[in-house]
Order: sequence, then structure tokens, then C-alpha cells
Amino acid sequence: MRVLKFLACSVFLLANISPAYAVQCFAAKEAEAEQGIRIHSELMVIGLNCQHKATANGKNLYLAYRDFTSVHENLFAAYERVLLKHYKSSGDVNPEAKLNTLRTVFANKISNDAARMRPDMFCARYAPRIEKASGLGYNDVRKWAATIFPSHPVSKPLCASAQKGG
Repeated sequence: MRVLKFLACSVFLLANISPAYAVQCFAAKEAEAEQGIRIHSELMVIGLNCQHKATANGKNLYLAYRDFTSVHENLFAAYERVLLKHYKSSGDVNPEAKLNTLRTVFANKISNDAARMRPDMFCARYAPRIEKASGLGYNDVRKWAATIFPSHPVSKPLCASAQKGG
């Protein structure tokens, strides 16, 4: 009898969940947006940690990061809008705080790498990312963000339609 009551309650609750709370996966554009924010956050940490150790095409790494941000500010702003919309439709009470937390998590992850490595080793390994990024155009940055590497998964699974290319 208890099992039946539990099942009945579960079915009732599932049937009455608003569609906003049912978004537990990412569409392709949402996964790309999250990866784009990750890339941007990582490049900031690399630029700050390595600005005195390396250059990107002869430019201080932090300045190169800032130039990259300036060139692609519309793309990063669009990524933020996509994620804020997703968080809102997922029922998050404060989508802005969720986005800020995401950025912090990404920055902390690479900052932990920096803390575990000698500065020269960290910069030798990661500084080339800024040089590479500095030469990328809009479509190149989008392609990079749309590529989900096993070492950098997105925070939600891809929706079935996103896995089929939709």
C-alpha cells in the first residue's frame, strides 16, 4: 500500500511540474554558450597569471586577453543571454547569480591548476591558448566553443535533439 501511495504521489508531482522545471539538458546552443563562457574565463586566468612570463604575438598576455574579449564581446554577451534564458526556463530563482557562479567555478578550476604548478610550467602549458585565441575569428571561436572535449564536459547532458544535430 505504501508503494502505491508513493507511486501515486510521484505521478501527481511529475504531472504537475511546470515545463520550466523540466529543462534538465542543454540544447546545442546552450552547451556552446557554456563552453564559450568557460573558454573566456580560462583565458582571463591565464592572462592574469602569465602576463609577466609570456606574450601573445609580442603582446602582454593579459592585454591580449582583453583585446580578444573586446573583439568578441558581442559573442560572449550572446552566450550570457543564452545561459540566462536557459537558467530562467529551468526555474532558477536568480539566473544572474547562477551565471556568476559558473564563471567562478571555471576560473577556480584553472586557478587550481596554476596553484599546483610552478608558474613557468603553468604558463608554458597554457599561455599558447591566448596566442591561438588572439588569431581566431567569430566563426572559429564558435567552433571552439561548440566542441565539447571529454576533459571539459558541460554541466548538463545534451538534449536528444542536440545530439542529433538539432
